[in-house]
Amino acid sequence: MTNGVCALGIDVGSTTVKIVGVDAEGNLAWHHLEQAEPRVEDQVERFLAITPPLTSPPQEGGKEGGLPLVATGYGRKLVRQAERSITEITCHARGVYRELGHGGTLVDIGGQDSKVIGISSKGDVVDFSMNDKCAAGTGRFLENTARRLGVPLERMGQVALAAAEEVSISSTCTVFAESEVISLIAHGVAVESILRGLHRSLIKRIVAMIRTVGLVPPLMLSGGVVQNQAIARMLEEETGEKVVIPQYPQLMGAYGAALIALAAKD
Repeated sequence: MTNGVCALGIDVGSTTVKIVGVDAEGNLAWHHLEQAEPRVEDQVERFLAITPPLTSPPQEGGKEGGLPLVATGYGRKLVRQAERSITEITCHARGVYRELGHGGTLVDIGGQDSKVIGISSKGDVVDFSMNDKCAAGTGRFLENTARRLGVPLERMGQVALAAAEEVSISSTCTVFAESEVISLIAHGVAVESILRGLHRSLIKRIVAMIRTVGLVPPLMLSGGVVQNQAIARMLEEETGEKVVIPQYPQLMGAYGAALIALAAKD
């Protein structure tokens, strides 16, 4: 659907850039997603140029053709057209609460950082834990090891879940983990077993963050790494909780930003 867009939200992540348009009722009416480019400003300009309805060009420091715009994500400060820039924590919570209709514990695993967010029954953020200092609990951890093992990133989860055995990866640092992986390969350990162990290592770091916040069911999952099927499966194994995933997990930050823009418009 591309009609009736009343507000926009853009999520400039380290790996992908997402834009969402919502209608007057706050329904997700349109979206677009691309891999992040080095020149964020140029990419944002292009995104806004294709936003329906096709109206006037972006206005300096203001709206796109009269549509309110809120930015979030790693590069949100670079979106000069946005009226406001809001943290991913607030935006992901807003988007997920609107789609799923309940609070709980949200895990958002991104390329650059990971977050665990406690959301109240009214949709408010009550607590959070964030890992933005070390890549070991993020999508970057899997991306780096996928490259080292020669496994396509989109197949990592499938290969890991197919492993008959699981090798323990003791290192909690990406650099040391990579050295450990090289050693395991040299000793003839199966790639799938190594991958399963790497996923387990990442999930254990996430679970430690969950414990910091406190697990209040249901356990929800958002972010691009959700496309890796091993993430949800192992998270369920480690916590004993069923994982709930929104229809568009990768868009939740941009969706929440668009909802905030719509509310400000009113």
